[in-house]
Amino acid sequence: MNLIFSWAALRALTPTPGSGGTLRSRPEDFVVEERPTYLPSGSGNHLYLHLEKTGHTTAHVARELSAQLGVKAKDLGIAGLKDRHAVTRQWISLPAKFEARLGDFSFEGVRILEVSRHANKLGLGHLRGNRFTVRVRAAAGTAAQAQTTLELLTRLGVPNYFGPQRFGLGGLNAEEGLRVLRGESELRDPQVRRFLSSSVQSAVFNRWVSRRLERGLFDALLSGDMAKKHDTGGVFLVEDAEAESLRAERNEISATGTLFGRKTKPLTLDAGALEAEVLGEFGLTPEVFSSRKGDRRLIRIFMEDAQVQPEDDGYTVSFALPKGSFATSVLRELMKTDVDARQEPDEGNIDDGGADEDAGGGEAE
Repeated sequence: MNLIFSWAALRALTPTPGSGGTLRSRPEDFVVEERPTYLPSGSGNHLYLHLEKTGHTTAHVARELSAQLGVKAKDLGIAGLKDRHAVTRQWISLPAKFEARLGDFSFEGVRILEVSRHANKLGLGHLRGNRFTVRVRAAAGTAAQAQTTLELLTRLGVPNYFGPQRFGLGGLNAEEGLRVLRGESELRDPQVRRFLSSSVQSAVFNRWVSRRLERGLFDALLSGDMAKKHDTGGVFLVEDAEAESLRAERNEISATGTLFGRKTKPLTLDAGALEAEVLGEFGLTPEVFSSRKGDRRLIRIFMEDAQVQPEDDGYTVSFALPKGSFATSVLRELMKTDVDARQEPDEGNIDDGGADEDAGGGEAE
């Protein structure tokens, strides 16, 4: 089985033509603004820095802060991990006793936009999500076509695929991860093994989303599904598939897929049969994911404040997504190309929306 990541292997939701085009011609073509769960109160023992960075991963900036200010890495607080190939803005916290040294901090491509204080250290996952502003250049399609697709996604939801950043350079991580799970890999580092197996976790989930799209089950439910309420976040077992599918059509609830692990039970009944079918195509059983904690992940997410602005050679699209989701899932629907599939990955399982599920990222961001 070929596990190299490719958007072409994953079903698109929208039937509209793609615009084509290119991304990231310049760092400012891809802007990410973190949407924090809370803002600093202005007082407390933790210093909050609102940073803008260009051409650096979050991990790189954190290392530089640690080196220049003398802060221990464990004392730095980060809500989400951001892309190198973009202009990104996010909060980082550190003990307030280092405030006097801030004047000595200098790092090309990094600006401190704001300094404040708060009572607690910023924690991984302490964010609502991210807002993206993306310039699509050299587009063959029009901004009006992109607008039509965006309106469909706003109404129906966005397939919650894990993007290519989850799968490493060239999308190869899942192939080695499969060897790890089958006991065929010679790698011994437990952290690397967990990291690679998480790529398989993600590949299985992506295949499950694609299969449900193929069978008209994106906004419909099966008996045995575990559905999630979009307003409260509550998860429940679907017993009456017909009745609950009506709620899904109204965007009140959606199916969740299994990120297999020791604390997550597989689906049952009709939903379980579909899930087992997909997992069986990888030659795997749920038990091989015992090194992972496991989680449930929504089949679809909903954008906020989505807009398209025409440009001379394409368009600029902006939208906000909840944490754990990938901007590339939206861009793939708009462009219908292999969006970022061969982009160099960032450090530490970084994507354009979050962090690893065992590191507190909620829905396996």
